[in-house]
Amino acid sequence: MKKRYALFAMPDSLHVHSLEEKQFAQLFTDEGIEDVEDRLAILRVFLEIEEHITSVQLMDLLEKAGYEFEPDFVRETLRLMCRYGFASKRDFEGRTSTYEHLHLGQHHDHMICTKCGSITEFVHDQLEAVQKQAAASYGFHMLQHRLEIYGLCSKCYKERVKLLPLAMTKVGERATIRDTTGCAKFRHRLLTMGLRTGDNLEVITSDGRGQVVVSVEGRRMALGRGLAQKILVEPMNGNR
Repeated sequence: MKKRYALFAMPDSLHVHSLEEKQFAQLFTDEGIEDVEDRLAILRVFLEIEEHITSVQLMDLLEKAGYEFEPDFVRETLRLMCRYGFASKRDFEGRTSTYEHLHLGQHHDHMICTKCGSITEFVHDQLEAVQKQAAASYGFHMLQHRLEIYGLCSKCYKERVKLLPLAMTKVGERATIRDTTGCAKFRHRLLTMGLRTGDNLEVITSDGRGQVVVSVEGRRMALGRGLAQKILVEPMNGNR
């Protein structure tokens, strides 16, 4: 992850976090869970991070704070925090599981950058209303929902403007593969097909709707439209 996680809670959150710690200690004690004080230390460090964080990243922060907990103990505490509603585990496509503070009575959705992996939380009242209306139109009683939008963050999009999807290239155009918008599995798939970052290709056929046929090192290769849309290329000088 390129995004930093050392973002500490603002003063107006301190009261909420104090209440969370008291509830945590009381609940864990009532449930007969062992090592409450050590687990409370993990919660305090976790609550300082108003970002999505992996268990490994949390262990690093605990170590920097002077704690020496076994990884299994930290992971078990995270599971208990999720079980009792202090944290929420998120499994985003193509990413390691992350955890975030579960704010009671609050809901937000996520935008995930498929390039740098950053996660943006957002709340959009109109979207919330549309989802409720859609559920009601089908006679469906919605208890909870989750919206995940995958794409490029503003920083990665700015870096991308000089590139374009292979699907948008023209017949006869020559270009160099520079990047992809797919996950690790997608990049592995390209490697098995013999396509790598830095490869030069020529567009043989492309009608703007179906397959894109390219020539790579003298080999013809037919790529589906969806796959070609995820391959980012840089046109060679003199093409246009």
